[in-house]
Amino acid sequence: MMMGGPGSGGGPGVFVLNKNTKRDQGRKAQLTNIEAGKTIAGIVRTTLGPRAMLKMLLDPMGGIVMTNDGNAILREIDVSHPAAKNMIELSRAQDEEVGDGTTSVIILAGEMLSVAEPLLEKKLHPTQIVSGYMRALDDALELLKTMAVPIDLDKPAAVSEIVGAAIGTKFVSRWGSLISDLAIKATQTVCIVKPDGRKEIDVKRYAKVEKVPGGDLTQCEVLDGVMINKDITHPRMRRTIKSPRILLLDCPLEYKKGESQTNIEITKEADWEKLLQQEEEEVKKLCDDIIKVKPDLVITEKGVSDLAQHFLLKANISCIRRVRKTDNNRIARVSGASICNRTEELTEANVGTKCGLFSVAKIAEEYFTFLTQCEDPKACTVVLRGASKDVLNEMERNLHDAFNVSRNIILEPRLVPGGGATEMELAIRMREKAKSIEGTRQYAYRAVADALEVIPRSLAHNCGADVVRVMIDLRARHAAAGGAHWGIDGVTGKVTDVKAAGIMDTFAVKQQTLKTSIEAAAMLLRIDDIISGISKKKRSDGGPQQGMQGDENETFGDARDG
Repeated sequence: MMMGGPGSGGGPGVFVLNKNTKRDQGRKAQLTNIEAGKTIAGIVRTTLGPRAMLKMLLDPMGGIVMTNDGNAILREIDVSHPAAKNMIELSRAQDEEVGDGTTSVIILAGEMLSVAEPLLEKKLHPTQIVSGYMRALDDALELLKTMAVPIDLDKPAAVSEIVGAAIGTKFVSRWGSLISDLAIKATQTVCIVKPDGRKEIDVKRYAKVEKVPGGDLTQCEVLDGVMINKDITHPRMRRTIKSPRILLLDCPLEYKKGESQTNIEITKEADWEKLLQQEEEEVKKLCDDIIKVKPDLVITEKGVSDLAQHFLLKANISCIRRVRKTDNNRIARVSGASICNRTEELTEANVGTKCGLFSVAKIAEEYFTFLTQCEDPKACTVVLRGASKDVLNEMERNLHDAFNVSRNIILEPRLVPGGGATEMELAIRMREKAKSIEGTRQYAYRAVADALEVIPRSLAHNCGADVVRVMIDLRARHAAAGGAHWGIDGVTGKVTDVKAAGIMDTFAVKQQTLKTSIEAAAMLLRIDDIISGISKKKRSDGGPQQGMQGDENETFGDARDG
């Protein structure tokens, strides 16, 4: 770092930043951010709608991912630009929040950035643009609420239609309502109504998806209970028990070993016998505590010794060991049992009796334990069968989207028109409203209205329709009174009445998509300086540049060697 001294007159300036630091300022920073956003949006643009293309991605381990789920694609892509990373984060947030609309949110955010470019060229200040964007977002959300129509959750056909429309754009759409029916059943199973009337739906924890390669797709089902990939520990134990009394443990049924290495010196042979005797007694005591509550089935998260198996077998008790914690929690939800940590504390209240049938069956090459025919289960397992692993993985991703859509409908039973009709209606109404806004904010407000048209335009483009004709037709129909339900049929590319065709989207997804995309675009437009400099400690490649820095403590290759 060089500094001009006080008396040096016109000496050299001050280097505040490291020489290696790359810095983009002002207009250049904004334009590179916009470019990055447009590039990311371009990747997923062709995966919108029912005629969506699939993307094939190679992950770092050499595995192949084939999907058209926006989030799954962007998750696998490695990007270096900070703005692009921010865009990818959007689709992850959308996936966690509402589970659907991950592709739409990226396309919209990219378009919001794209329409800001001409405004920046006209020397409009980014703050003015952001202010117009935020005003537009508030108005769009108000308009969205007026367009929403409530749905009757008691009609299964109506709910099924909506979930079907949401995953109709996915790979599994060719099997009709199979996946949507599975998702609705699973979501309704795990739905718990709290005393204050709130509904809690934890699909992630209590609806487990088990993928079993082989078999036919028609064998996919939601069990009225739980299935785990385990077999009984002893071949002579019962493999089928009707109305079993189930006991869940979180402790090992074997003699406790010392934490560290333990040495025992024995002088007499009888002492060795005594030691073994003590171990046996300890295990027998554990088993006697269990046998007292008369269970038919014992499931533990830890190990079971041979001796414990022997005692349990004599009492005609089946036993399953080393079950995952999450599986144990699900079994507790379906059977009514509570997980116990010490055998001394077992009581009748710990035993679960709500399960109707325990059975062990062999599917393909592995043994699976089924706990089914449960009364009012609050957890479930979805069994997916399919030809290959890739098909199953894509089905699971689609199933998770369907879970989220059905969860959204149950929590927020309101719908808005799909097929680009909502976006088109918002665009037309906001263009009219832009005329009443004073000053330069009007340009930004109108830009948001233009950007919203990207969704119907991409839909038309993806199914090979004549984009210009379709868009002109749509605009004309929405400009007329009562045209809010005209959208694009993603399969044929024709303009249709989406309400009559049953193409509807959930209100929660649309609201979240608008909020996320506009707010993210506004945040990226506010950035006027990008500094990317790596400090010496973090630099991984020791190169000749370091020699130029003149640092005596660092030899040529130290940093590179690690």
